[in-house]
Amino acid sequence: MTEAVLAALQLPHQSDQEVMDNLAELKDLAEDAGLTVIDQVVQKRAGVVPGTYIGTGKIEEIRGLLSSEDQIVIFDDELSPAQQGNLTDMLDVPVLDRTQLILDIFARRARSKEGKIQVELAQLRYLLPRLTGYGKTLSRLGGGIGTRGPGETKLETDRRRIRQRIADLQREIESVRKVRQLQRTARRKTETPLVSLVGYTNAGKSTLFSALTEENVFAADQLFATLDPLIRRWEIADGEWVFLSDTVGFIRKLPHTLIAAFRATLEEVLAADLLLHVLDASHPLVEQQKAAVEEVLREIGCDTPIINVYNKIDKVDGPLITLTDDLQVSALTKANLESIGEQVSRFFAEQYVYKKYLLPFDQLALLSAVHEQGEVFQENYQADGVLLEAKIKKALAERLRAYEIS
Repeated sequence: MTEAVLAALQLPHQSDQEVMDNLAELKDLAEDAGLTVIDQVVQKRAGVVPGTYIGTGKIEEIRGLLSSEDQIVIFDDELSPAQQGNLTDMLDVPVLDRTQLILDIFARRARSKEGKIQVELAQLRYLLPRLTGYGKTLSRLGGGIGTRGPGETKLETDRRRIRQRIADLQREIESVRKVRQLQRTARRKTETPLVSLVGYTNAGKSTLFSALTEENVFAADQLFATLDPLIRRWEIADGEWVFLSDTVGFIRKLPHTLIAAFRATLEEVLAADLLLHVLDASHPLVEQQKAAVEEVLREIGCDTPIINVYNKIDKVDGPLITLTDDLQVSALTKANLESIGEQVSRFFAEQYVYKKYLLPFDQLALLSAVHEQGEVFQENYQADGVLLEAKIKKALAERLRAYEIS
């Protein structure tokens, strides 16, 4: 098993605890990728060294920890191509960064054609500016960490081929987006709301998804176990159904190449009527993880309403977090699961109103909006317009206020 030394830079605004927590997460990532972490190094500096990320003294310290060319060094940040190349030359071992490590794990987890396409696109976008000197690193790594996917076919030798492959993958992903758009349109026609699970990786989303939908979905105690969105029907109350989707887990410093490549998948989040943010209540950094997920949601332009669900309460020894609007459950033991359906049902009940309208014939665009966004119970064409009885969202009701009848 390949051995790894972890390295981090501590800037003035970062506390010792924050850096140690970040390195602990990097260690989990490395071990999830099949590496053995033998040591870790932190340098405190006022800023990043442009050419090498860290100072030469710390580089020499890392060299002293290495005893074989088969070992690697992993930095807890995304290195520039120049920094990565310089560090590889100075340390005389392969140097990876956090982004490359996460991409490797995603490559291992991808099961469907769609997932593999999106991961390969992210890998190639990462690889393209790093081709110079990259062959040296790949030759040392063999077929191991950091080479899964495009590296194995030696695409680093041909920029033109990589650009062409990126273009091909982008076309394939665009096809995926169109298919997903058609699927979303079909779901909208059923007038059934969509609820999406989001959360930090390994927060227990897939286990919760299985428990709520009563369907056995693959779940594992590992990072990024779910890359492909799953959608199933979920009965939140007696006779009241929604669609529930499980999505890819987020993480601190989620690579921008991944966010871009997985946009087709993340659009399921953007299309949702409600998000259930699943949090690991037993994790010591649960609030930092919560902030990291919220940051990614902001980055993709998501402003969908959120209900926080603190999962894994069966693993909490001390007092639970007590926030008025947050739910506390255990997907594993099924404790308090009914509270999720109850709150989701209340949420949608508050979003809709039952109204009667008389729409003039010159306002048939509003009639289409009612059919698309609500549930029509009665529709009669009369001499002076269309008489409607419908359950619609409050925002649409505001647009229709002038045509409301008692």
